[in-house]
Amino acid sequence: MNVLGIESSCDETAAAVVTDGRVVRSSIIWSQIDQHAPFGGVVPEIASRSHLNAIVPVVNDALGQAGMTLDDIDGLAVTIGPGLIGALLVGVQFAKGLALGLGVPIVGVNHIEAHFMAAFLTDSLPKFPFVALAVSGGHSSIFRVDDFGRFTLLGRTLDDAAGEAFDKAAAMLGLPYPGGVAIDKVAKNANPASVAFPRSMIKEPGYNMSFSGLKSAMRRHVEGRVLSDQEINDAAAAFREAVVDVLVAKTMSAAVDCNVSDIVIAGGVAANSRLREVLGQRTAQKGLILHALPLELCSDNAAMIAGLGHQYLFGACSDFDCPRGLDMDPFTRLVATGG
Repeated sequence: MNVLGIESSCDETAAAVVTDGRVVRSSIIWSQIDQHAPFGGVVPEIASRSHLNAIVPVVNDALGQAGMTLDDIDGLAVTIGPGLIGALLVGVQFAKGLALGLGVPIVGVNHIEAHFMAAFLTDSLPKFPFVALAVSGGHSSIFRVDDFGRFTLLGRTLDDAAGEAFDKAAAMLGLPYPGGVAIDKVAKNANPASVAFPRSMIKEPGYNMSFSGLKSAMRRHVEGRVLSDQEINDAAAAFREAVVDVLVAKTMSAAVDCNVSDIVIAGGVAANSRLREVLGQRTAQKGLILHALPLELCSDNAAMIAGLGHQYLFGACSDFDCPRGLDMDPFTRLVATGG
């Protein structure tokens, strides 16, 4: 079964074709970073209009890369949330119209769930149950995943997501957007012990996190100062280390408490080199298996949407009796056919 996935939740317009929920036939991502960079973050109106302009050529490119036509598509999967409402509407309305015209089923997919279930598009399959850290610009959450469609939210950030904190810290340091990429780059040859940034909630019980205090500490560090290039790099490294310490501590604690052997890290911040390094070291010490998604599956993409969509349309959850671990818009449970 060939599923066409469409993703438009934020600032990437993406389309992909996945066969049988495992084989990625194509994956096209059109990024809007250059359009949002002057503003230091995503502007919702610009994002929505850009999706309108890009969605048809992106879908056509995905079909072309897969060597398929619309006649080869057996079902559609589209991101239904969370995300920017205007951006989501572009993808959802386009997908619904396409499904109606083709007479094929369509399913709405949760963006966060799709991120960590993208592990099943790789050769390193996690074993159920596993713990998943989904960490990006808008979300930082830890889940216990028992099967397709069966997962439990264990903890989340109570304020800023890790990616959001990186963006704001980078702006304070005069580094470009997106901040996580910029900080990761300049921090590689810097001193992470140069600034004693806080690790909020790291010793508190449970798996919730907080990064707003860390962001405030960075502001206090830079206010009224003219930092040298080396001081900027050192502050970036120290900030990155503080974020990584919290993410790793909470994820490892969840894995031990849940008595699982596998950990999946997913989302845009899962591309952070220090996070992958430290979590790799800690899991190896504990005899656990880390599944760090390939970089092309960390950023927002439609392959993850199509892969999970297959499970809800034709696979493990096709009877739609699977309970879901996130509160979702009713459309997520809706399967609509050409009628």
